[in-house]
Amino acid sequence: MSTAEALRDEVRRRYAESARAVTAGRTSSCCPDGDTDASFGERLYTAEQRGELPDAAALASLGCGNPTAVADLREGEVVLDLGSGGGIDVILSAKRVGPGGLAYGLDMTDEMLALARANAEEAGIPNAIFLKGVIEEVPLPADSVDVVISNCVINLSVDKPAVLMEMARVLKPGGRLGVSDVVAEDHLSQEQRAERGSYCGCVAGALSKGEYEAGLRAAGFDDVSVEFTHEVADGMHGAIVKAVKRKTPAVPASKRLPLAETGCC
Repeated sequence: MSTAEALRDEVRRRYAESARAVTAGRTSSCCPDGDTDASFGERLYTAEQRGELPDAAALASLGCGNPTAVADLREGEVVLDLGSGGGIDVILSAKRVGPGGLAYGLDMTDEMLALARANAEEAGIPNAIFLKGVIEEVPLPADSVDVVISNCVINLSVDKPAVLMEMARVLKPGGRLGVSDVVAEDHLSQEQRAERGSYCGCVAGALSKGEYEAGLRAAGFDDVSVEFTHEVADGMHGAIVKAVKRKTPAVPASKRLPLAETGCC
């Protein structure tokens, strides 16, 4: 098994454990040491938002931010949540876009998908659709989504350039991105990031601010911004990542610089 496959399996196992904990009525955590401080989880949602959710959806919140608060969702839009977990952001998004819109959730973990579907049914949300798959290969057509959101999941990917390209592929021209993620300060090396937390704990695999910005531009995004919101470890921050898909065609893949040459990933 390759290192990438081993990491993905470890992420899948830990999040399956989190889903089983919630199903059993216990609080879950994205952090392998059980850390449940205010840097992660349901505390990052308002009391009003938590009131809109089944208890299990709130308990399953493992994110480092609140992407629905920054995505500016509108009636009738199609939203995709990458790494949708227990469904908290999909449920909130489905409510915002209304019956004329759709909210897709994509997750690779069967236990999380089962939990999310049960939460959406309990919340009475008919316009939430949960798909099984990995965020490096989104099972949706090109130019089919108005908004992509994600909450503390891209840092867990084993192929971040592929994720950034997939977000650009599925978004309609002019579509937008509203992501919460853990992001490193530019001066931290990969080794220094790993010293501050594990890969499955949402820290070791984080991109730096500059890597995120360069990677998004290379993938075909404009109006890129990465804004730190709160520190989760020394030099590591919860961040809001926003961008807009370029309306003109991106440079063909054969003529595009490898992402490594842009400074990303």
